Amino acid sequence: MQSLSDVPSYFTDQSEGVWPSRRRKIIDWLVTETRDERFIDNIFVQMCQRLRAEGVPVARASLHFRTLHPQWLGARILWKTGLTEAVIDTFAYGVETTPQFRNSPVNEIFSGAIEVRKNLETMHAGDGHHQFYDELIREGLTEYIAWPMEHTLGKRHIVTFSSDRPGGFAEEHIVFLKDVLPALTLVTEIRIKNILARTLLETYVGPHASGQILAGATTRGSGATVGAAILICDLRDFTTISDHWPRDDVIELLNGYFDAMSEPIEKHGGEILKFMGDGMLAIFPLTDPMACRNLLAAIMEADRAVGILNEQNAREGREVLRYGIGVHVGDVMYGNIGSRRRLDFTVIGPAVNVASRLESLTKEIKRPVLFSKAFVEMAACKEGMESLGSFPLRGLGEPVDVFAFKQS
Repeated sequence: MQSLSDVPSYFTDQSEGVWPSRRRKIIDWLVTETRDERFIDNIFVQMCQRLRAEGVPVARASLHFRTLHPQWLGARILWKTGLTEAVIDTFAYGVETTPQFRNSPVNEIFSGAIEVRKNLETMHAGDGHHQFYDELIREGLTEYIAWPMEHTLGKRHIVTFSSDRPGGFAEEHIVFLKDVLPALTLVTEIRIKNILARTLLETYVGPHASGQILAGATTRGSGATVGAAILICDLRDFTTISDHWPRDDVIELLNGYFDAMSEPIEKHGGEILKFMGDGMLAIFPLTDPMACRNLLAAIMEADRAVGILNEQNAREGREVLRYGIGVHVGDVMYGNIGSRRRLDFTVIGPAVNVASRLESLTKEIKRPVLFSKAFVEMAACKEGMESLGSFPLRGLGEPVDVFAFKQS
């Protein structure tokens, strides 16, 4: 029989930890009963309502976290008494350089403070404090407190609580909130990491592909055959532009061009699968009966946007941008292709090859957009098109009947 002296000390150590100061139902709920709730804003609203029901006079609370989004630096989830849903705000890059942000309590925490606590009842206009506190006073709040939420590897986010109780938070309320904070930190880290993972995938592979990947489509060769209208776009003379212009100007030109092209495509239900240098591949799945018409609308809007961009470029002495687009329709294999360790979620197949060859053909016949006969027939748009004849396309057997927009 094993003696007690043979048992590792971590099984026999009877010392107690320091958290939480006492058992609390709200901590049990956060740790064991929120696993099926996907969205942190819903959990946050319920938590604030439960705090108030437990006698903690929280009248306003917020979460502040940094994102990995190409457009937004961070986001805020805000709850106030009476709200059944949180208010979610995003903040663009550059906000961190403004005086309003630099002098804010949120920036104090991001800069290393372990607590910001303010008695709002003793503040007066003109005291030189941040105007944010005046807003809280006008809302009838009496105390404000902010704490960091320390996530893995030093990632710091913020939670704030404001009271509407005369005298602010009592000491037992602060102890209660500090007991809740570690559990909230764990729960938020899981959800925020999910948000960041989805954001990163949507940024780099698009919303539909990201959904497929997050659902488990990560096996090489996995995928499906789908019908789609295919658009392949390429910027003309980009090599010359990149050879003669400074790097930053080239990047700004390219980003402006992709904005002009991409926003109409996404607006009309297209999915951009990849950027290829100065080129782009997008599809409009035929599960939408208006897919072909939507593609046409996207091209016309993109052309207007590029025209506006070129007017701006001309005023600034920059190159006028020209493009070529090839459009076809057909079945494509949509899924994971690549090496064992590095995959690309994309589309391949003969229909993609036709769209690519049509895009190349625009250089020869000097028309910016070329359509296959198959697309024109499916879109029922022959009246607005001009037949350019049949052309042999490199690598393809039969010549393809090619159309372009009628010239006015």
